Amino acid sequence: LLSPSPEPEKPPAVPNGELRLGGKAKKLRKPRTIYSSVQLQALNQRFQQTQYLALPERAELAAQLGLTQTQVKIWFQNKRSKYKKILKQG
Repeated sequence: LLSPSPEPEKPPAVPNGELRLGGKAKKLRKPRTIYSSVQLQALNQRFQQTQYLALPERAELAAQLGLTQTQVKIWFQNKRSKYKKILKQG
């Protein structure tokens, strides 16, 4: 009788998208988004018009630029933060 072949070992499944190595939990992050010059130009242009996007505006802009709504939201958050920091410095 032949026993079924053993399955290849998988890393242990850990909730919250964490990977445990040596007992330490480390969050697995998505790689940093690299925006194209066309995307940055459109995002900066829109930011000059308004610093806050409503949900439908965000969805439309994301679709136009081939980005996710989350990427657009985070870009605007970061841009507002950077803008306020620059204003604070003078």
